[in-house]
Amino acid sequence: MWPAVALSLELATVTTCVLLLLGVPLAWALARANSWWGEAVSALVALPIVLPPTVIGFYLLILLGPHGPLAPILAHFGLRTLAFSFPGLVIGSVVYSLPFMVQPVRNAFRELGPAPWEAALTLRARPLDAFFAVALPLAQGGIITGTILAFAHTLGEFGVVLMIGGDIPGRTEVLSIVIFNDVDTMQWGQAGVLAAGMALFSFAVVLVTFLAEKRMARLRA
Repeated sequence: MWPAVALSLELATVTTCVLLLLGVPLAWALARANSWWGEAVSALVALPIVLPPTVIGFYLLILLGPHGPLAPILAHFGLRTLAFSFPGLVIGSVVYSLPFMVQPVRNAFRELGPAPWEAALTLRARPLDAFFAVALPLAQGGIITGTILAFAHTLGEFGVVLMIGGDIPGRTEVLSIVIFNDVDTMQWGQAGVLAAGMALFSFAVVLVTFLAEKRMARLRA
């Protein structure tokens, strides 16, 4: 059980860090986009919310497999496949948890409106400086919410990680898969303890998210 807990926490941490690096700039671009392509990209980012995890996992398995379209690129790095490996789990988790990072951050950027950004540019701030000094601090509530949701969503994911990572103890067997295996082998006691722990953790995450949003709304008022 404990190796699975450690692997799940590592996966959620790495995935959340990657999502912060990719999701925040993407959310900023989508919040400022006023053309049809912005809505098209937004819809593409939101697809994991409505698509079954097994569908996403299936296509990622093909993409990262030894005969997939990325196989020639992987071969240059001495890799045959990224499937059934920790990097493959990270890629799958990033794709599946992307909307949980992008949506709240994009909404936070949109709530700011153009005024703070335009004021910073009027004061001759460079766009990159204005982004880090003005936009990010004012949108920190959405960034905190997205970070919490992305971490929690990755920690509890089952379908995508099972499809792309399989069930390899110590390598790809995360906590949700351990619960499934415990139920499958009639180990109800251990499954109940793990399921209760994840339920309490999920409740705590939702509660912290609501409290953080309430606090940030109070500070903005």
